[in-house]
Amino acid sequence: MTQQKKAKPKVGIVGSGSWATAIAKMLTEGGERINWFIRKIDTIESFKLLHHNPRYLTEVAFDMSKLNLTDDLDRLVRMSDIIVFAIPSAFLKSVLARSRVSLQEKVVVSAIKGLVPDENLTIGEFFNRAYGVPLDRITILSGPCHAEEIALERLSYLTFSSRDLKNARAVARLFECHYVRTTISDDIYGAEYGAVLKNVIAIAAGICHGLRYGDNFQAVLISNALQEIERFVYAVDPIPRDIKNSAYLGDLLVTAYSQFSRNRTFGTMIGKGYSVRSAQLEMLMIAEGYYGVKGIYEINKQYKVHMPITNAVYNILYERISPTIEVRLLTDELR
Repeated sequence: MTQQKKAKPKVGIVGSGSWATAIAKMLTEGGERINWFIRKIDTIESFKLLHHNPRYLTEVAFDMSKLNLTDDLDRLVRMSDIIVFAIPSAFLKSVLARSRVSLQEKVVVSAIKGLVPDENLTIGEFFNRAYGVPLDRITILSGPCHAEEIALERLSYLTFSSRDLKNARAVARLFECHYVRTTISDDIYGAEYGAVLKNVIAIAAGICHGLRYGDNFQAVLISNALQEIERFVYAVDPIPRDIKNSAYLGDLLVTAYSQFSRNRTFGTMIGKGYSVRSAQLEMLMIAEGYYGVKGIYEINKQYKVHMPITNAVYNILYERISPTIEVRLLTDELR
């Protein structure tokens, strides 16, 4: 009697931005059909007509036979074994409010690099506490990786973190293709907090760039930032980890320096004199670090970690202190 081949898990994506589009590109490289929740029906109709996302990464063409597009989140959850969330953290609660189907038996993959506002929870903590998803069924996707380079099929590396390494490996295999290599980790808190903090640091780097600080200073800023991230993550979750690994240092570097970094772009606008509101209105995409810095600042009231760069970004964005004054004060804290 021949053994039946185990069916591949059905994968669903929640989100329609550039990162969700890049994820869909990776997942369909192997010829598999995916489910994809897109909130606006007019976006779905345009997608079907054009064979590409009408708003983001428009150069990425899709074989529509591989996509099952839907604006019904419950339908997507029922049809999918693995669900990848790739939406701004600020919108997560409002999107999930549309669903009445349990997530407890699903494998949840977070491609969200932020904290849930108000609760100041990591995405993994939020799914665990609010939706009862066991922590070993949650996988965190981290870089260093920009959606724009996935679109260009430039070699990229992804890290998948889970308490259950078998789950992490199973999810990682779905993303592997000729331009994507993967690794796995059990450091879910390090992955999530590191991703939040690298966005905050990228805003700081952008502010300093807007203020015309040079490469010499930026190198010192990022060196100190890595130490700041290590201090905070160890205080929150004191397990052994190598902060020089690409999931931490690599993701920090690409977000702080890349032309594709929306957080750096946002920070540069602030450094050049834009108000927070005007910078947000001019950008087409969400800068997660804006929300992340407030969450980290409030969480750190409990841990009291020395975080001069994070505090400087918070003071500029939320206390409306002049970037010129705040960065000048910051320069005395760096070594």
